[in-house]
Amino acid sequence: MAEPSAETHRFVDDYLPALLAQASQLISSEFHEVARQQGFSVSEWRVMASLAGSEPISIGQLAQVTVTKQPTVTRLLDRMEARGQVERLPHESDRRITLVRITRKGLKAVEHLMELARDHERRVLEPFGLRRAEELKQTLRQMIDLHVHVPVEEPDED
Repeated sequence: MAEPSAETHRFVDDYLPALLAQASQLISSEFHEVARQQGFSVSEWRVMASLAGSEPISIGQLAQVTVTKQPTVTRLLDRMEARGQVERLPHESDRRITLVRITRKGLKAVEHLMELARDHERRVLEPFGLRRAEELKQTLRQMIDLHVHVPVEEPDED
């Protein structure tokens, strides 16, 4: 089979969703090993990182931010709540919605890992310089805002 010419390239090499997925996978997998070494599963790390510094959010929103199916998040929260790392709260006006927040114990457990995550992020972004790194993050936030589809909250099956 002949080698592809220099003028041809794979579709995915210039397709934004594929590039984002590849970058996310490569960069995340580097840090996921650190999270595991600190005693956190990848899913636990995503939940804790999403809740740290946040007001209570719905389980549906948490599932969206952590890129995890809602039933999986619900089961994970059961375990984390039993360990005292998170707590569930009723929604003020909609009894069908359950909110979740990190506890002091949970925050204390994840503080060091968040420092390690920031160190990892600095190493990843360092080759781009501060200005380009901030522009990249701002562009990604805008892209997320433009494409986020907040699903209708469904009651949890607690």
